[in-house]
Amino acid sequence: MSFATPPGWYPDAGTPGTDRWWDGTAWTAHTRPTAAAHPAPYETAHPSYAPQAFGPPVPPPPTQGGSRTRVLAITLSSLLVLGAAVTAAILLGPDDSGTRAAPGPTASAPAPTAPATSATPSSEDSPDGDPGVLVDQLNGITLAVPDGWEKPENTSDDAPTIRTAVSYDCPGTSASFCYRGTVSTRTARAGQSDPKAIVEADITTAADKAYEEDVLGRRTHGGITSHKVLKAEPVAVAGRTGYLVRWRVVTAKGPGGVVQSVAFPSTVGSETPVIVRLAFDADRPELPVSLMDTITRSIRPIGDSATSGGVGASIGP
Repeated sequence: MSFATPPGWYPDAGTPGTDRWWDGTAWTAHTRPTAAAHPAPYETAHPSYAPQAFGPPVPPPPTQGGSRTRVLAITLSSLLVLGAAVTAAILLGPDDSGTRAAPGPTASAPAPTAPATSATPSSEDSPDGDPGVLVDQLNGITLAVPDGWEKPENTSDDAPTIRTAVSYDCPGTSASFCYRGTVSTRTARAGQSDPKAIVEADITTAADKAYEEDVLGRRTHGGITSHKVLKAEPVAVAGRTGYLVRWRVVTAKGPGGVVQSVAFPSTVGSETPVIVRLAFDADRPELPVSLMDTITRSIRPIGDSATSGGVGASIGP
């Protein structure tokens, strides 16, 4: 028996009265009002299933509970100090001159904390706070976020990612969500230096992750049945010479898609190559293949003057 918690709707501890979708590995952005009339898919098929028997899923994103805990700790500390002061005053009693010894220090209100704005840079000072820009600090690059796209806080592979904001039920399985378009960045494996060799090997992985299987082994699009090379050529990215490979993949279910892998030397550190993967569902008017070229051209080194320190404007489809 596996003890992994299966995908499904579970109560969101941070938002009472709300369920959040657990995809089997991480919490997603999908929520719904808690209602007994809407059991999770797995519970519907298996009425005897009880999530607590397997242990709860990974906790949802942090809520304000931490702040309440800190307030409780400060209050408790203040009470302890006050109690110690009163006890000391009683034990000491009056001195020989008939006067009572001065009481010990009393509890004082906790020092006010500095406003959050004094410690946290504003979105104007940090490109990472700009919703129109994806920042990959590790690889030292930024890229523009198309209108109608989002920057998720968590992804299955922890790679900096942008994706279309609206999801849909994957055509190959109703137990998973799919997105019409995704773009992610990552560092090439150690020892890899030739951008052409990197993307010729990476394009298969990019296609498989987008249209073959998800991290749980589910064939979200019924699997890839064939592919066609649309483009394979050198390309200039962020002022560096890289290489690009683009495939059109056909899937057993759904429209299939267009997948691209591009690699180029990083502008930071040892210049280990950066890989940018793009995957668009096919035949979507809001996702023309030309948008891949637009996103690729928007890639800049962090601090590049052309993007005012990395901050750029959103781009349309």
